[in-house]
Amino acid sequence: MAELTNSNSNGGKKGRRSIRNRPMPKVDLTAMVDLAFLLITFFMLTTSLQTPNSLDVAMPDKTGPLSSPILLSEDRTLNLLLAANNELIYYRGASETPKSAPQKVGYGKLGLGQLLLQVQEQVKQATGGQDLIVLIKPSEEAVTKNVVDVLDAVQRASIKRYMIAKLDAEEQTMVR
Repeated sequence: MAELTNSNSNGGKKGRRSIRNRPMPKVDLTAMVDLAFLLITFFMLTTSLQTPNSLDVAMPDKTGPLSSPILLSEDRTLNLLLAANNELIYYRGASETPKSAPQKVGYGKLGLGQLLLQVQEQVKQATGGQDLIVLIKPSEEAVTKNVVDVLDAVQRASIKRYMIAKLDAEEQTMVR
């Protein structure tokens, strides 16, 4: 049992001459300690710890049979090449015959974010409302942070069709 005792002895002559014997106040703190531990336990069990933020990526099944390659419309395709030194190069169409010349763009809202929204509008107007297809192609020198930044920008632009692919020979020359 926990107790709180209050000592009234002042010492000196006054303490000895006291006529009355005053009872010492005692406070039982057991209930308060029990309540404190109950509250601590309650809050520990009911609070949620920081949940990791994850990105859902659909990966192909490795055990199933290989399907034929998917043909993509060059008018709807935007290729994002992630190079070394935080460089991002984009072009539209196929690598053999690109519809636009490869250009560099930054990773921010004014760079990549604005580019995705602009190209998405151009594709919708040119193809009668069809979606934009974004191909994200990191090079071997690309940093994981850049891949995550590009995936975040694609999701912020509400692009439903995107995939991560490997660089081909023409794109490797563009990156260097």
